[in-house]
Amino acid sequence: MKEKCDFLIIGSGIAGLTYAIQASRYGSVILITKKQDTDSNTNYAQGGIACVLDSNDNFQSHINDTLITGKGLCNKNAVSILVEEGPERIKELLDWGVVFSKSAKKTNPFSLHLGKEGGHSLNRIVHADDLTGKMVEERLLKKIRTIKNIKIYEHHFAIDLITNHHISKRKKSQTCCYGAYVLDTVCSTINPIISRITCLASGGAGKVYLHTTNPDIATGDGIAMAFRAGATIANMEFIQFHPTTLYHPDANSFLISEALRGFGAILKDLDGNEFMDKYHSSKSLAPRDIVARAIDNEMKISGKNHVCLDIRHVSASQVRKHFPNIYSRCKEYGIDITKELIPVVPAAHYLCGGIQVDINGNSSIKNLYACGEVSCTGVHGANRLASNSLLEALVFGRRAAMNCGARIKNIPMINPMLIPEWDDSITTDNEEWILLAHDFKEIQSVMWDYVGIVRSNLRLNRALRRICLLEKEIENFYRRTRITVPLLELRNIVTTAKLIINSALKRKESRGLHYTTDYPETNNRYWKHDTIISNRLHK
Repeated sequence: MKEKCDFLIIGSGIAGLTYAIQASRYGSVILITKKQDTDSNTNYAQGGIACVLDSNDNFQSHINDTLITGKGLCNKNAVSILVEEGPERIKELLDWGVVFSKSAKKTNPFSLHLGKEGGHSLNRIVHADDLTGKMVEERLLKKIRTIKNIKIYEHHFAIDLITNHHISKRKKSQTCCYGAYVLDTVCSTINPIISRITCLASGGAGKVYLHTTNPDIATGDGIAMAFRAGATIANMEFIQFHPTTLYHPDANSFLISEALRGFGAILKDLDGNEFMDKYHSSKSLAPRDIVARAIDNEMKISGKNHVCLDIRHVSASQVRKHFPNIYSRCKEYGIDITKELIPVVPAAHYLCGGIQVDINGNSSIKNLYACGEVSCTGVHGANRLASNSLLEALVFGRRAAMNCGARIKNIPMINPMLIPEWDDSITTDNEEWILLAHDFKEIQSVMWDYVGIVRSNLRLNRALRRICLLEKEIENFYRRTRITVPLLELRNIVTTAKLIINSALKRKESRGLHYTTDYPETNNRYWKHDTIISNRLHK
């Protein structure tokens, strides 16, 4: 069955939900998500939303903090848009019923409590205790369910984008998107969803790595799909490793928010000694890339497998009040953070690169937009400033929808008869699913060991050889085997891994989140530009 809509959205995080709400003013919307509608990186975002609201703060300060953290690669226009449109997006969330933490101090028009995180000059982090992403997503979903022309399809996995190359083998000047082939994972059927405009909001790719703060759904699906369709991909080497995730065998890399350090927590080695003063003047509040590398170095020097966070000197009641989720989760693992050191270790957290888009979310493929972590707006440059990600999703999700809304009447709906049905006639069921699990773990281990916080040409080339071999094996398996979610995720993971490695090999310097021992210095003469990769199969 071929279903049609004006706007097809792939992903249900804050970017996709924001886009859906705004786009519904201009036409019919179908939003698909491969799990439940609440599964997303947004849901795991503890810290908050960076926004200039305090009377002592100003736009230029937030812009400067973002540019400094981005190490010379930020798109200054995109950063200005992010910062200057931020207050209106926070007001919109408040109007929609999001309840943020309040303050008795009247330093901002909404009396919100504003936290401080690494890299920020002033307190500007709007938050809902330490569950900001979850609170925002729940409210956006509640609003979406009241809008009649939005359909949400859970347990639907986008396999590949539909482009003009599915319709005609003739080369054209620009690839155009007409929707996507989608697997209904409950019914095990594959059908095309045809749309005038398609928006990828499928999140990041943390599961490429062995240790990550991301949920299991973060397998780089949107980036891999867009690349296969011929989209331009940018800055994939810039992977942000969150410096502090809980080190515990049962914790599954539970994130210890940077806001805890903003509240006074201090990084220490296992002997109780502070060490960040050796690496940065801001000590434990240094930017994440510096903190992550510092922890990595301390672990290598000591031979230990973690370091610690110490917040015992802060009032226990205040810690429990401001970080109830972190406090309760650590308590589940037998750690009282008000009385004991918190064991922490870095983990892959956020992808600063992705599908290259302009300030309105347009990709290099006609009628294909992207917003949120799957996209590369240029806001983050070589390193993301803390809590700019949710703001980016809100600001650019809305901008993309408004741009689409202005165009939608002039975009004809393609004749559904021209879209071929999915053909899996030569595929068979395969019993050897153990191979998928093994390949998945192998990719994650290779990426963690060779393409992690500190890199080298030797490590990267070794990783590339292994990933290329796995890519061929997985593609052969994919072409002859009946499609399943694990197979699709594996295919996307290996594509995304290869993009990260090739991007890292291209950059012959160290900058921001990309640090290589072969080129330890930043080279502004030759490398102050984005790393671009494009699939020229259809060019």
